[in-house]
Amino acid sequence: MIKTPQDLKYTPTHEWVRAEPDGTLAVGITDFAQEALGDIVFVELPKPGAKVSAGAAVGVVESVKAASDIYAPVSGEVTAVNEALADHWEAINRDAFAAWLYRLRPDDPGDLARLLDAAAYAAAAERSR
Repeated sequence: MIKTPQDLKYTPTHEWVRAEPDGTLAVGITDFAQEALGDIVFVELPKPGAKVSAGAAVGVVESVKAASDIYAPVSGEVTAVNEALADHWEAINRDAFAAWLYRLRPDDPGDLARLLDAAAYAAAAERSR
């Protein structure tokens, strides 16, 4: 069974998105993605201040099995990266939903409503297994 917290939004490319109280969005990779990748050894994150477009690759997750792009769930500006992960990428494998990768301020906060809810994401992820 795929772990999909109900309070998050999801992308078809396996990113989770959490709305933060300050209006930013925390973004990470899903449990399904980290499980498929295996042991994560490195993550390249976008730079704070970078403008990103919805659906564009903004970083890379590297594991012992493969490398996979990280995509922007919505358009906006990167406001922060999770510096605590810099030497501890394995935290993503321990709990993908606790290990946010970066935060962004969306150009249009309404774009969050266009992302998948937990049930839709879980169904799509199950089909892709």
